[in-house]
Amino acid sequence: MTDTWLIVGLGNPGAQYQGNRHNVGQMVLDELAGRVGAGFKTHKARAQVLEGRLGIGGPRVVLAKPMSYMNVSGGPVSALANFYGITADHVVAVHDEIDIPFNTVKLKLGGGEGGHNGLRDISKALGTKDYLRVRVGVGRPPGRMDTADYVLRDFGTAELKELPFLLDDAADAVELLLRDGLTAAQQRFHPAKSGSQQPES
Repeated sequence: MTDTWLIVGLGNPGAQYQGNRHNVGQMVLDELAGRVGAGFKTHKARAQVLEGRLGIGGPRVVLAKPMSYMNVSGGPVSALANFYGITADHVVAVHDEIDIPFNTVKLKLGGGEGGHNGLRDISKALGTKDYLRVRVGVGRPPGRMDTADYVLRDFGTAELKELPFLLDDAADAVELLLRDGLTAAQQRFHPAKSGSQQPES
């Protein structure tokens, strides 16, 4: 069993996509890279990769931004997992999530992909849905806007003011997940339901 974690930030490659809601996972990885204090390098598995430790004496991590398009993220993720000898239970996908409000971070293990093509391809490539997800809320499209159009647009002016705090929270969630486990991270980031102390799934 490896003690190294593969943290994958989902998005699309290319400057025209960098500010899109769909690329918020890669924005979180940039925040984590700043905490590790190193830069990304190109890996043969079609990804930008950074190896290091998250925090002093913290867990060994491989931060990865696939250079493939979102809907074919699975190939690079699977190749990196094989290269580093990392099992699916030590893979964390950081991704945009329309089913939770903007400025919200939630975590879960396994379950459905909610129509997210990047997650669907990773599940297929890994042969399991049982990997961890850090879900970064971008909210639902307004009115009748198509979901694809919405996630492939940049954050709005009001959102951009709050975005640094959201990225910081999501990076904190990754650190807490690795250090203290899923339940502790859920209890910290999921709002408690009245009358229940159970973390949400």
